[in-house]
Amino acid sequence: MVRFIAVLTLVLTAALASAQTRSVFIEDLTWPELRDAIAAGTSSAIIMSGGIEQNGPHMALIKHNLISRYAAAQIAQRLGNALVYPIVPFSMAGDPILKTGHSRLPGTISLSSEVYVGLLRQLALSAVSAGFKNVFIMGEHGQGQNEIKVAAESLDGDWRSKGQRVFYVADFNGKANQQIDAYLKEQKLRPGGHAAVGETSQVMFLDEGRKYIRDDKLAVSKAGPTAETGVNDPSGANPELGKALLEFKINSAVEQIRQLAK
Repeated sequence: MVRFIAVLTLVLTAALASAQTRSVFIEDLTWPELRDAIAAGTSSAIIMSGGIEQNGPHMALIKHNLISRYAAAQIAQRLGNALVYPIVPFSMAGDPILKTGHSRLPGTISLSSEVYVGLLRQLALSAVSAGFKNVFIMGEHGQGQNEIKVAAESLDGDWRSKGQRVFYVADFNGKANQQIDAYLKEQKLRPGGHAAVGETSQVMFLDEGRKYIRDDKLAVSKAGPTAETGVNDPSGANPELGKALLEFKINSAVEQIRQLAK
């Protein structure tokens, strides 16, 4: 009996450890693992849209995707019943032919409105097909928020009567950025601005390998006109600030998702 209890304890401990260490990203799972997770109560899918765009001389193009992957994982972990679909790596960032917006500078990858909505719809439809009860779509990039809303609401209209819902999580971008701007003002720092102090700080916090920030170019971004550098002044950016700002995004999304899922 004692031996049986000891073996059972080891099995349960191993199972618990496996559950705690298993990735929240579906791409890291096998299909039976995903099926079993949904059957066991993992009812929500998170679809996060990032982007590849110019971020001035001081910061790599990966910014939105780096932030998106971290934030999506944190949101899923805090919800406790969610898994994350592969980050949508592209966004709407100007016209590459007319060279408008961020597309005026090399490296930016921009989708049209029609392609972006279609991509998000197909990704969310795959999550619905997999069996998730709720699908939550949100975007790290400012442009394209209306397209995310259109994609979510159109699919929700198709699937609500079947007991599955698709939601647009607006607060991850809108409410959180308002909170971030207010916090930066409190810290006597300039709010807003593309690849400025707020976004640069977030990447600094996530850049553990020191691959994405060019310290020797921070002064160039600070001094150069926005028309030439593509960015606003990143002065005052630091990893600790970045961690605090990321919390606004994560908490805003978690709070809205919990309200939507009621």
